[in-house]
Amino acid sequence: MTSLRKLGSSDLEVFPLALGGNVFGWTADEEASFAVLDAYTAAGGNFVDTADSYSAWAEGNRGGESETIIGDWLRARGNRADVVIATKVSQHPDYQGLTAANIKAAAEASLRRLGTDHIDLYYTHFDKPDVPVEEIVGALDELVKAGKVRHIAASNISAERLRDSLDFSDREGLARYVALQPHYNLVSRDTYEGELRDLAERAGLAAVPYFALASGFLTGKYRPGAEVDSARAEGAAKHLLTERGRSVLAALDEVARAHEASVATVALAWLAAQPTVIAPIASARTPEQLPALLKVADLTLTEEDLARLTEASA
Repeated sequence: MTSLRKLGSSDLEVFPLALGGNVFGWTADEEASFAVLDAYTAAGGNFVDTADSYSAWAEGNRGGESETIIGDWLRARGNRADVVIATKVSQHPDYQGLTAANIKAAAEASLRRLGTDHIDLYYTHFDKPDVPVEEIVGALDELVKAGKVRHIAASNISAERLRDSLDFSDREGLARYVALQPHYNLVSRDTYEGELRDLAERAGLAAVPYFALASGFLTGKYRPGAEVDSARAEGAAKHLLTERGRSVLAALDEVARAHEASVATVALAWLAAQPTVIAPIASARTPEQLPALLKVADLTLTEEDLARLTEASA
């Protein structure tokens, strides 16, 4: 049984791979989504990540489709107490921004779609610098005090705004961010490493990186001349045009061969070994895509492996 990891200073314990819900209601319909969720939890997974805006970008969608599917699945399986649900606020077409009123209204809408009375981890999806951190943290604190949210977190936020938020929470004795969801992977390191990661480390925040596989590029399926049928293919394939992307692929191939593991597993294992990282996020459209992701829980890279990959991605 894979041991769970404590999420920062919270009382949440999570599987070392968070299942991304961005594909639910987009490239995975309800039946496929249920199958993926069933396979993930059957393997010991308990950490599901979504957002109120998933997947408003898909034709015919309005936002909230992912939460609705997850809520229907939780109801059908009767396993709400066994799953840590993370969702986000600020991007739903009907609930844009981070004003206090919007945060509270969006949270109520998420709770309805998820069919639950509480959200385990509630992120500000994209920071809105025009809203004072005092207003944002104050609204989130009210949700925590009301029992509608267990813990709060931030995604896509600057080090300065994160620092101001933490200082305000500490000064006023209000709910405090316990986690950070940065864009971070082997071909995008400067989006987290540096001031933001240093602050997260000092503050005891857990990092739960998104785009952990660079929209699929770090699965290794994107190669010169290869055609991939994926809604994210264009974004992923661009990394083949960079020296860093090609260097990372070569290093991943080398380490994967040494461990008889998949490229995706190795890419996630490198990320999981980085300071502050508790559980990378990865999504799957089908249960068949899950094993390579889940194996990150059991793969420990050597210091030499980590150094090789870190050098290749510099």
